[in-house]
Amino acid sequence: MRYEIRVDGQLSEPLINVFPELDHVEMSGQTLLFGHVVDDAHLYGLLARCQSLGLRVLEIRQMPE
Repeated sequence: MRYEIRVDGQLSEPLINVFPELDHVEMSGQTLLFGHVVDDAHLYGLLARCQSLGLRVLEIRQMPE
């Protein structure tokens, strides 16, 4: 499954490195993390990382393969 996770703010390089399995694009005050997510547990793990870092998740979308 491919997912996009949009978070508020532009992430610093150390924060980007917390998500090595995802690519990213920064645009107008937001960061879009995207890539392949293995299963629901992986997705929940990504969201837990966001929460533990204090990132504000604006949107999560599953993308077509």
